[in-house]
Amino acid sequence: MSAVLAPQDAGPAPVSPDRMAAAGLRAFARIAEAWGLSVEEQLALLGRPPRSTYFAWRKAPERAVLPRDTLERLSNLLGIWKSLQILLPDAAAADAWLRRPNAAAPFGGRSALQRMLAGNVSDLHLVRRYLDGVRGGGWS
Repeated sequence: MSAVLAPQDAGPAPVSPDRMAAAGLRAFARIAEAWGLSVEEQLALLGRPPRSTYFAWRKAPERAVLPRDTLERLSNLLGIWKSLQILLPDAAAADAWLRRPNAAAPFGGRSALQRMLAGNVSDLHLVRRYLDGVRGGGWS
């Protein structure tokens, strides 16, 4: 007799991109508040969507259809936030770290936020990699 997998045995159902986008936007709104980001800074971090589009996303994140670039930006921003929470368990210190000048090579005396606001998704990725490296014991 062969075993038949019941639906519950198949593992968790994949999360749809729409649900990921909505969750990412809701998380970003909380992070932006914690980091004290202006609307202009939020727009820059998300890849400069039109203001009307951004406010529509905020109003109804469950209806947002995000471009791949924005999803990648959200992923990096959530990773940065998570790393900071692990490295600096005091929330105020973790949130303030972004705005402090940083002598580490990727920042050259500027803050991580200044680097992130340069507008390229690669800048967000670099900050995330830096923090992941610090968490893992070394910057690669």
